[in-house]
Amino acid sequence: MARRSVSLPAPARDALDTLGAQIRFARHQRRWTVAELAERIGVSAPTVIAVESGSPGTAVGTVLTAATLVGVPLFGVEDRDELARMRRRGEERLALISRRVRRGSDDADRDDDFAF
Repeated sequence: MARRSVSLPAPARDALDTLGAQIRFARHQRRWTVAELAERIGVSAPTVIAVESGSPGTAVGTVLTAATLVGVPLFGVEDRDELARMRRRGEERLALISRRVRRGSDDADRDDDFAF
């Protein structure tokens, strides 16, 4: 099956391009080849090239793993403990949202609820 092309809004495209460039720059600073980073991530060299070029079809986990391995701060946070605090704050905020979210009034006859 052929891969589907993903269309991105400009801010998302810019973010992927920027993160890819940061990963590539950090990889070069560590003097790692594409093959070395690929081995460390557990993916192929073409996947690393896709990460570094900002390909929208690359799994987000692969991109974030690459960033972490080469030392690119995620969400602008270099301290791992601060990133964990951010995650917990997000979880706390989500806990305040009702577990059941109903669709709009057009679907009032249906009992389709969504859980977070």
